[in-house]
Amino acid sequence: MASNKRKVPEVNSSSQADIAFSLLIFFLVATTMNTDTGLARMLPPMPPENQAQEDVKVKERNLFLVLVSGGGSILAGTQNDQQPIDLRQLTDKAKEFILNPLDSEDLPEKQDKEIELPDGSKWVYPVSQGVISLQTTRDTGYQVYIQVQNELTRAFNEVRDEVALRKFGARFSELGEGERAAITDAVPLKISEAEPRQLKK
Repeated sequence: MASNKRKVPEVNSSSQADIAFSLLIFFLVATTMNTDTGLARMLPPMPPENQAQEDVKVKERNLFLVLVSGGGSILAGTQNDQQPIDLRQLTDKAKEFILNPLDSEDLPEKQDKEIELPDGSKWVYPVSQGVISLQTTRDTGYQVYIQVQNELTRAFNEVRDEVALRKFGARFSELGEGERAAITDAVPLKISEAEPRQLKK
């Protein structure tokens, strides 16, 4: 006796691979990826192999110390006058150090430098001898380190903008290559990154 069972129709799965591939493409295109943050820095050239390495000595008044602890707190100031400050205050403190507008004896010296301009003329500018020394502890977080670096770099960029506006009537980023080189000579980026240190408990 023949059974009268109904056959279940099979689902055509030939197009499922195409659908999965289309969905994959859609999510790859529509999803935003996190971008890594980093610092753009031009490293100095390697010294000759036979050149003896000497410690660079800087006068106390020419050194601005910035210490970032593992907890994210910031100490900043000259050798004998470091104070806790907020990250938002760091740019203004660094600018005051770089410019030394009142020619204070506690802030950096200035040295007249003859800078060549694109038209062949000479420009004498009092270049700050100040160096900003950034120090961290071994447990300092990368995020706060990047933020501090950005604030210090912003200070130099704002000073360059001010000098460029006075000299050329335009911001640093709006200048031609020769004019930017002249402003860079007048306001060199001097950030020294010391080896991380372990604070005494």
